Amino acid sequence: MSTVERILYVEDEEDIRAVAQLALESVGGFTLKSCASGEEALREAEAFAPDLILLDVMMPGMDGPSTLHAMREIPALADVPVAFMTAKVQPTEIEYFKSLGAREVIAKPFDPMTLAEQVRSI
Repeated sequence: MSTVERILYVEDEEDIRAVAQLALESVGGFTLKSCASGEEALREAEAFAPDLILLDVMMPGMDGPSTLHAMREIPALADVPVAFMTAKVQPTEIEYFKSLGAREVIAKPFDPMTLAEQVRSI
């Protein structure tokens, strides 16, 4: 299994994005590319070549599931593991996200001190 070093992080809330960026870069030592929308992520993802994609579920415009679907159409991104980050963590919701191809679901609000560890476990 390859090591995760480069993470593409897609989150429309600027404050949440800032906290996650701090948690993943400073605490986790990851290289992070943050995007504010699914559309931006689709433009940036292939050039960044992420080892993992973290996707917010509810975003204006393209939501997480439709962003994931579009990314799967890009050959270079087709096999990159994806985790959804969402407050929707009922067992049926988690099952649904995994049925879309997500490897894991990280609950929001997340703990900035343990986020990097959660990401590593994916």
